[in-house]
Amino acid sequence: MSLKANETGNLIGSDKVEGTAVYGADRNKIGSMERVMIDKKSGRVSYAVLSFGGFLGIGDDHYPLPWQSLKYDTSLGGYVTGVTESQLKDAPHYRNDNTWNWSDPTRTRAVNDYYGVAI
Repeated sequence: MSLKANETGNLIGSDKVEGTAVYGADRNKIGSMERVMIDKKSGRVSYAVLSFGGFLGIGDDHYPLPWQSLKYDTSLGGYVTGVTESQLKDAPHYRNDNTWNWSDPTRTRAVNDYYGVAI
């Protein structure tokens, strides 16, 4: 049985989330899901990393979005967040995985504060 046949309306495989379009508050596409970050202890998805900018994956910046700030929209076939592309440009982000420390509480607090999400 294929993975697709095993997925339900409320569940989706992580490989299907990666690459999914992300739309801003104005419903314009602002990027795509690069990956999800899962809390090791609770098993909950904490962040989605949005790939934005660049061209054909080169020069993209990476924007951690609190998972709670995203809602799936079946009519768009992607996730919607409450920010626009212009607001996203001022959000916490990184260019290279080596420059972002997920263990740094000031970074995660900055992300959550920017999107108005309480942890």
